[in-house]
Amino acid sequence: MTSLKFAIVGTGWVAGEYAKAVRNGPDTEIAAIVSKDAERARSRAKEWEADARIYTDYADMIGNPHIDAVILCSTADVRPEQAILAAQHGKHIVMEKPLSMDRAGLQAMKATLQQSEVRTTAGFVLRWHPAFETIKAMIEGDAIGRIFMAQIDYWNHIGPQFAQYRWSTTRALGGSSILSAGCHAVDALRLFAGEVAEVSAYGSRTWADSDYEFDPNAVAIFKLKNGGVGKVSSSLECRTPYKFNIHLLGEKGSIMNNRLYSHKFPGQTDYAEIPMPMPDNGDVAFFPFDLEIAEFAEAVRQGAATRCDFTEACRTMEVCYAIDEAIATQRSVSIPE
Repeated sequence: MTSLKFAIVGTGWVAGEYAKAVRNGPDTEIAAIVSKDAERARSRAKEWEADARIYTDYADMIGNPHIDAVILCSTADVRPEQAILAAQHGKHIVMEKPLSMDRAGLQAMKATLQQSEVRTTAGFVLRWHPAFETIKAMIEGDAIGRIFMAQIDYWNHIGPQFAQYRWSTTRALGGSSILSAGCHAVDALRLFAGEVAEVSAYGSRTWADSDYEFDPNAVAIFKLKNGGVGKVSSSLECRTPYKFNIHLLGEKGSIMNNRLYSHKFPGQTDYAEIPMPMPDNGDVAFFPFDLEIAEFAEAVRQGAATRCDFTEACRTMEVCYAIDEAIATQRSVSIPE
């Protein structure tokens, strides 16, 4: 394989960032764009400087033998169907989050993808962020020991200023505070503190005249498999600049965002600041899609797994569904093995 040929499915905000990442890759190119609106797709192709074939029907595109991989930026309600069809046609898959709006869709994807040899990656793009890589390296280097308490917050006022607002506020396409965006915090907690055993959670409204069909605010408490506890909060209607707080308390030290207190520095009297960029902007243009796509392309060529393939992302999604179930039932929910 020389140049990896991608079809980008969708023409929204995130699709544009994936397009830049593909265009910037040394051996990757945009070969097709899929949208029900052909004129919009042609406009995006021009904007993305892509000599791409335009499709208004996903099934027509997926049958093209010259397409190597798809990037699924369509709404999550159709993602399982699109991923299954891609795998059946041997197309490698980049899929945005959430992977599916419900467990049934996730299980249908799993049944097909586990029998397929296609490479996958999920759009928990913060896993490629320098701050995440640095924090993960500190944890793996025993800077803070076993994490017994982890707190991750996703706070972002997703209002009418975002194009997605018109559909992400609906239960059908936004789903919940966690499925819509807080899943990034859930994924971060799993990455840093390990697997979740049990979830309790609560949700709340913000304003009486909110356009959200679901509670835009959620707080979840976790029992971790390592014996510790965790907390994730997600707010989509908050009067605050975008915040992604990462607080990790370990047996040998602690991490507070870009600050470290560690047993490795016996003379340390206060937190030391680590010079690294933090994920402190909700604009997807600041997210490392280039690194995600570069790793995915290499995984396709080498027949390897990416750091966040479908199987890994499934574990995050199971926790997300458990949070929403716990909110709906007001009972604790165990995470399936």
